[in-house]
Amino acid sequence: MIGRLTGKLLEKNPPGLLVDVQGVGYEVDAPMSTFYSLPPLGETVSLYTHLVVRDDAHLLFGFATSTERVLFRALLKVNGVGAKVALSILSGLSTDEFLSCVATKDVAALVRVPGIGKKTAERLLIELQDKVDSLGVGVAPSGGAPNAPEELSARSQAEEALAALGYKPAEASRLLDKNTTADQTVEQMIRSALRGAAK
Repeated sequence: MIGRLTGKLLEKNPPGLLVDVQGVGYEVDAPMSTFYSLPPLGETVSLYTHLVVRDDAHLLFGFATSTERVLFRALLKVNGVGAKVALSILSGLSTDEFLSCVATKDVAALVRVPGIGKKTAERLLIELQDKVDSLGVGVAPSGGAPNAPEELSARSQAEEALAALGYKPAEASRLLDKNTTADQTVEQMIRSALRGAAK
């Protein structure tokens, strides 16, 4: 099991990262909560990781804090919640916001996350209700400087990231139009769009 990676950040195209660890490039998928805290490209990054082994692939997921990883693992144990949905939850809600939803049984907040229907939201609340205390409180990530690839505009990258999180292209475009400005970075656009979707 790969539990942690520390290396040079080579690429960040939400939700994917490429981290060079002593000459080996690891492809890692991460929630937006982790993207907000990433350093600029070329700098050293440390991530808590979770490895998912499937018949057709080995998938590595990275997190800025151990609390995010604990929550991700707890979500994977819920029937009907896979890695993609778990990433969407951690991207759409902070750890504290999600734990608050569970504590207050706020179904409405959960169904606003792409890929979460009412039945899944209710199942999440029931199955995680007794685990809230053990999950603890999330650590707020510090802001990181963006360094987007030149071949795509910030807007295009933000649209791709929202699509990867489960939003339909038209919905992603609408959220960006309504909640973002042209001078924002990719991470700021995604954060603003996700906050707009949660309202």
